[in-house]
Amino acid sequence: MSLDVRMVGLEHLSSFDVIRVTDPGELGASSRISDRLPPSGRPYKYRLRDRGLWRMRFDDPILSVATRGAGAMLVSYGESRFATEVTIDGDDGDLFCLTMPLQGEMTLVQDGVPTTGTVACGMVYRPGPRTRLLINGVSLRANVFLKVAKDEEALEHILDQRLRRPLEFRPDLDWTRGLTASLRGQLDYVMQEFQRPDGVAANAVALASTTDLLTTLLLHAVPHNHADQLEVGRGGAIPAYVRRAEDFMRANSAEPIHIAQVAEASGCSVRTLNSVFQHFRGTTPLAALHAIRLERVRDELALGVTGASIATVAHRYGFTNLARFGAAFRRRFNETPSELLRRASRP
Repeated sequence: MSLDVRMVGLEHLSSFDVIRVTDPGELGASSRISDRLPPSGRPYKYRLRDRGLWRMRFDDPILSVATRGAGAMLVSYGESRFATEVTIDGDDGDLFCLTMPLQGEMTLVQDGVPTTGTVACGMVYRPGPRTRLLINGVSLRANVFLKVAKDEEALEHILDQRLRRPLEFRPDLDWTRGLTASLRGQLDYVMQEFQRPDGVAANAVALASTTDLLTTLLLHAVPHNHADQLEVGRGGAIPAYVRRAEDFMRANSAEPIHIAQVAEASGCSVRTLNSVFQHFRGTTPLAALHAIRLERVRDELALGVTGASIATVAHRYGFTNLARFGAAFRRRFNETPSELLRRASRP
């Protein structure tokens, strides 16, 4: 389900740091906006494209930016009342930006090549001196930033080899087809969770799994300069890898573990781990970890030793959205957590 623009209003983002600008002078060459953004080492310069507005004063914000960072992820919203140009100084950034226009249009220009973003088509890019953003009039946009080093490390684990050149994505994202539609669904989920003070961003266990899933989807859904190496072969599968991986995940199910750690504990690469799980379990390591955590919650609720609430036990294993948790629990065990508690409490 995509984000509802009417529900995004930046004034409701209590868990975000919000910057509001009413003076066009703050958007000039000596912009002070970057000083109020999370540290990045790259000054962002905003400029109204209509020069007639440069000397005007406004009572309401002409530009608002809301940000919240957690782990290897940064989420932001941007809202503009007028056509604006954004340029970036410094070296190539250490983050990939996935942009979802929620209202209006914008154009990304990198190395002189334009890519237009709309409600139906997003963009992915690495902010840097080769980057310009042209915002066309009234605009509301959401962004999810992922660390380049983490994405490249994940790709190296999948390929089981070092990258010989930096990772670069094709910039256009068509939300209507294939895995890119799944990627958009996961991005929407991340944005909704970051709006909640007690959501995924506040739970290290859930955040680690969510970041891994988002990175995996990005690498498989979006064309990039290493995509031709992602065809995973069906080599000799070793069941011991699966057993060791499952033992490690069970022993650390309440910890913020990443799939690379599971592979290391199993004694194989992420590429091999994915292959043997597909071959012997018909699923992915991430899905297996999710299932193990559901089993842990079920076991604790069934025993009822701690007397903790459903929400407390679910949160311990990284489930921050009770509605989604309840639906997943029912699909897996054919009963709700409340029904399990009532059954377990009978003599």
